[in-house]
Amino acid sequence: MMDLQKIATYGSAAAVVGTGAIVGGGAVVDNLTDGPAKRQEVQLEQIRKVVREEVRSALEEAWPKTSGPVKGLRLIVPNANK
Repeated sequence: MMDLQKIATYGSAAAVVGTGAIVGGGAVVDNLTDGPAKRQEVQLEQIRKVVREEVRSALEEAWPKTSGPVKGLRLIVPNANK
């Protein structure tokens, strides 16, 4: 009975260590392939997109639809004969 308990204990300990190695190995590969920087760049691009849309919307709302009663300027051409 004691041997069965030791086998079960060592077996579960080996499973925990094996799982830790797989998870830890994934983190190492992630760091080697520059994963954190890639995720940060994607997040920054998403923020830029939201800000761009908000600024564009604010400009469109603030921009006047018409310029009022202005008809334009008339240029005065000097008379060369005088």
